[in-house]
Amino acid sequence: MRILVTRPIEDGREISQKLEARGHSVVAAPLLKIVLFDGPEIALDGVQAILATSANGVRAIAGRTPRRDVPLFAVGPQTEAEARAAGFTHIKNAHGDGAALARACLQWANPQDGALLHAAGAEAPKLLQSELEKSGFAVRREILYEAQAATHLPQAAANALKNNALDTVMHFSSRSAAIFAALATQENLASACENLV
Repeated sequence: MRILVTRPIEDGREISQKLEARGHSVVAAPLLKIVLFDGPEIALDGVQAILATSANGVRAIAGRTPRRDVPLFAVGPQTEAEARAAGFTHIKNAHGDGAALARACLQWANPQDGALLHAAGAEAPKLLQSELEKSGFAVRREILYEAQAATHLPQAAANALKNNALDTVMHFSSRSAAIFAALATQENLASACENLV
C-alpha cells in the first residue's frame, strides 16, 4: 500500500518506519510543525505531578527543566515512551485521551498534595484543566509549544497526488485533516484525493 503520513516530522518518523517494515511505501507530509517555546526554567516546587497530553508536551517540559524526579502522568503509550526516553523516572500511563487522563488523576493524585502542571500546546483545549479543577485540583497550565500549520503541501505529497501514486492518507487529528483538505483544494488537487482511503 502507498501511504501518505501527515504527522509532524518528530512523530511521523516512527510510524513511517513501522509501515515500511511491513512492506508499505510511505510519503512523509508533515502538515504541522512543532515549535518549542524558549523561556526560563519551569519551577516545579509544589507540583505533585506533570500532566503530558502529547509527546510534544514531554519534549517541551524536558527542555525547560532538568528535573526528572517529579511524577509524570502520560495520556497514552507514545507519550509514556517519550517520557522514558527523556529520563523521567516516575511515569503513569492513562492509556487513553484527555478524559481518561483526568479520570486517572483522581486515582493517582490528591488535591491536597500540590498542583498539577499541564505541559500544554497553544492549541490544546482546557478540558483537562476544567475537569480536574471541578474535583478540587489546582492546575497550572504552561503553554510550552505550538503546532504551526503548513502553508502548502510538501512537494513529495503534491507529486504523489498528481501522479495517482497513493492509496491512503493517515490523519492523526481533526486539525491535520482539515489542513490537508484546505491545502489540497488550494493546490487544485482535491480531485486527486477522491479515491484515497
